[in-house]
Amino acid sequence: MSPFHLPKKKLILFGLRIFVALIFLQTLFFKFSGAPESVAIFSKLGAEPWGRIGTGVLELIASVLLLIPGFGWSGALLGAGLMSGAILSHLFAIGIEQESDGGFLFILALASAAACFSLLWMERQKLTEILQKRMQK
Repeated sequence: MSPFHLPKKKLILFGLRIFVALIFLQTLFFKFSGAPESVAIFSKLGAEPWGRIGTGVLELIASVLLLIPGFGWSGALLGAGLMSGAILSHLFAIGIEQESDGGFLFILALASAAACFSLLWMERQKLTEILQKRMQK
């Protein structure tokens, strides 16, 4: 079925998943290539290179999960955690603006976090069902 024939809620979920996955996948190049901007950020955090590479791996996993039908909620949960960490790092450790980006990375983190939390809210019934099944075991 084409995404244009989906019910409104499914279309919104699809769009949010693609939005977050594209942001995460786009930043992987900088993390995995050792781009100076990325190295500088993780050096400020005292987490270079393992924090940079580890975060990149987790963002890759989140992106894949977001794009697999039935696993979007798990990608959103992982993404929400990662972006919460990024936002807190910007606010309390490294600052809003990085390498003269005008706060662009911070804005991307906020937008990704908002999309991930929106996905989790929209799929809260599915999450509740999963938790109830696990608690019954």
